[in-house]
Amino acid sequence: MIRRAQPWLGTLVEITVDDGAGQDAVTRAFAEIARLHALMSFHDRASDVARINRALPGDVVDVDAATCDVLRLALHVADVSGGAFDIACAPWLVGRHILPAPDEARPAPRAAAGVFALEDGGRVVKRDAGWIDVGGIAKGYIVDAAVAVLQQAGAIEGCVNAGGDLRAFGTKAFPVAVRSPRAPGQAARHIMLCDEALATSGSYFSARVHEGGVVSALLDARDGRPLVSAASASVRAARCAVADALTKVVLATGDCRHPALAAFCATAFLT
Repeated sequence: MIRRAQPWLGTLVEITVDDGAGQDAVTRAFAEIARLHALMSFHDRASDVARINRALPGDVVDVDAATCDVLRLALHVADVSGGAFDIACAPWLVGRHILPAPDEARPAPRAAAGVFALEDGGRVVKRDAGWIDVGGIAKGYIVDAAVAVLQQAGAIEGCVNAGGDLRAFGTKAFPVAVRSPRAPGQAARHIMLCDEALATSGSYFSARVHEGGVVSALLDARDGRPLVSAASASVRAARCAVADALTKVVLATGDCRHPALAAFCATAFLT
């Protein structure tokens, strides 16, 4: 097996693939990771996300097809989760100093469907003032995209792991250690992953004190409540983008049988 790692997406991304794919396939997969990272960054003013955030109501923003895919999936997850997951949560995260403040005045948080709409041809229509952050779904999407590049290059089996958001493909089972949220340096459970994706979310690394309370990079998008429980949520699904987004739904609701999981044929567990 070929194994390489590079720092992307705020973590270390590791690609493991069968020897038949070749080093060039891995290089191309990392190039796609870098491209998508640049498109969907909240921090980079040239990104699609930043340009949408700067747009005024009524403006039309042309974006990459991949960005459209992420936005479309995010709207769908927001709908089936009853708003527990919503990418228009960025004003809360900026207010808590989790994300850097753009130059524009901070808008009030509102549902993503009220902030933008998608049109054919990679066009995003800004409906109302609002900021989006796709950090809760884009990492999983980028893992899926890297897998697609590897498979197009002829890879038979492998795994892409972006800091615990991972997807295995082929017939080989890959061992996965799920962190203990109470002792992140230790594993709470071990599973085998074969031809599916797994994502885990918890506040153990991002929790911090802010204005006398504890906040984290995770929140319930229905009311902005910070998610700082001692538990982590893991979701298994066919696509890593789906698993990534649904972990936030499970954390926000505490429900491992939430209807959003059934909508994507996904399963979940709390650790």
